[in-house]
Amino acid sequence: MDNYDYIIVGAGSAGAAIAHRLSENSRNRVLLLEAGPANHHWSRVPLGYAKLLHNSKANWRYKSEPLFGPEGRQVYVPRGKMLGGSSSINGTAFVRGQAQDFDTWAQMGNRGW
Repeated sequence: MDNYDYIIVGAGSAGAAIAHRLSENSRNRVLLLEAGPANHHWSRVPLGYAKLLHNSKANWRYKSEPLFGPEGRQVYVPRGKMLGGSSSINGTAFVRGQAQDFDTWAQMGNRGW
């Protein structure tokens, strides 16, 4: 059986970045686990995300907890199950953070924002 210093579950944006940083030290033995495929051709096409929204090989297809109210309706919550995680099923969209958030982080002592 192989031994690892670090085991990271999930090769989404954060998991992949953490694995990369840890593996920069050649003494660290790092294992990065991902349940889904390494890649999917639809993840590289901007409108391809529509094909991945209901694909159980690339999407966990979660539902929310029942909502408050008499119907107890659940909302579909797509979450990526592949290399890149949910970033791979978001249609390559980018949403700029709010300036107020960055300013607040700076006020809290994180001057890099």
